[in-house]
Amino acid sequence: MTSILVVEDSARLGAFVEKGLRAHGFTTQWARTGATGLAEALTGAHDLVVLDLGLPDLDGTDLLRALRAAGRTTPVVILTARDSVVDRIAGLSGGADDYLSKPFAFEELLARIRLRLRDRADAEPALLKAGELSLNLHTRRASVGGAEVDLTAREFALLETLIRNRGHVLSREQLLSSVWGFDFDPGSNVVDVYIRYLRRKVGADRIETVRGMGYRLLAG
Repeated sequence: MTSILVVEDSARLGAFVEKGLRAHGFTTQWARTGATGLAEALTGAHDLVVLDLGLPDLDGTDLLRALRAAGRTTPVVILTARDSVVDRIAGLSGGADDYLSKPFAFEELLARIRLRLRDRADAEPALLKAGELSLNLHTRRASVGGAEVDLTAREFALLETLIRNRGHVLSREQLLSSVWGFDFDPGSNVVDVYIRYLRRKVGADRIETVRGMGYRLLAG
C-alpha cells in the first residue's frame, strides 16, 4: 500500500490531511516537527512527502535540501501558507516536485499527489539489483537469489543505500546521515548493529568492512 509522510505542525490541518488520505486508501505517517519529518523521510519507507515549510524547529526548505543532499528522490509536495512567486521558485528549485498554497481544496492536493506518484512509477525502475540481491522499491520487498527476505524499514533503507553505492566505501557518518537523518549521535554504534542484522539476512560475505573507513557492498 502506498505510504505518504505528512510533515505538518498544525494539529488541525495535519489531522485533516491524514484523515483524507486514509479515506482514499493511502497509509500515512504524520510528523509534527522538521527533525522527525527528515528522519522519517530518510528511511525511504514512504512513497511521497507532503511538506509544510513553516515548521517550528527546521524550515521546510532546509529539510528538503537535506533530503536531496542525501540522495533521496522521494517526491515532495509542498503545502504551505507561503504563496509568493519567490517562495514557489525557491521551493521548486530546492527539489520539490509540486507546490500548493494554503488555503487549498483537498481534491486538488489529492490530484497532485496521484500525479507525482504516477510520474515516479514511470520514471524509476522497480528493482535495484546487486548480484543475487534484489530490492523492489514499489513493494518494499527484498530477495536473495529469488528467496524473499524479511527486512524492517530501517534495514531496507540501509540496504538500499548500500546497493545504490555498491562498490564504494560508505563511512558510518554517511550511513547515519542517509538512513537515520541529521539528528544523530556520531558516537552511536547503531550502524554496526544494523550491518550485523543485514549480514544475517542477506549473507555475511556480501557486506565488506573496510577498517577505519566504513562498509562496502561488494559489486558482484
